[in-house]
Amino acid sequence: MATQKIKAGRLGSATLGLVLVTATVTLAARRLRLEAARREERRLELEELAIRRKALAHQQRMHWELTARAIDDPSLAAVVDTYDKTIPPEKRRQFLYANAWYAHLFHLYQAGLLDREELYRHLREFFQSPVFREYWEASKDQRASLNEASEEARIGRMIDGLVMDLDDADTDEWWVVGHPPTDDTEE
Repeated sequence: MATQKIKAGRLGSATLGLVLVTATVTLAARRLRLEAARREERRLELEELAIRRKALAHQQRMHWELTARAIDDPSLAAVVDTYDKTIPPEKRRQFLYANAWYAHLFHLYQAGLLDREELYRHLREFFQSPVFREYWEASKDQRASLNEASEEARIGRMIDGLVMDLDDADTDEWWVVGHPPTDDTEE
């Protein structure tokens, strides 16, 4: 009887050991599957980001090509010209060019190549140009038609604040004017 109890005890220990090994292997296999699924999800996210950046780059190229044609040919510029008709043609061409620069910076921001603070710093420099300021003022009605919750509208409000700060500054050191946004701040 004692022998049977010892054999049963060994068999129970072996069974318990086998159950533990099986559970460990099962958990390890599950962990590996989860890690593989996470890696695949990350790969797909990166692939989607690359496609988005490629599409944004294409959009920017198309915007530039269309803007360049409008700058070169006033008859084509009339198609997209929503500025006040009293603005002289040469000034309208400058506004189209200023818009191309603004769109370029905005697309860099959208693509994640500039953060909000870097965008702010670049725009602070651009707003040293009187023509760029005139363009911004002349395009306010266009910006007013944006969805207020859109990223472009938020950036527009940020820039409006920058322009006010530049106008109110009592220093010639424009590069220190204003408060560049951080990732924490909305505008």
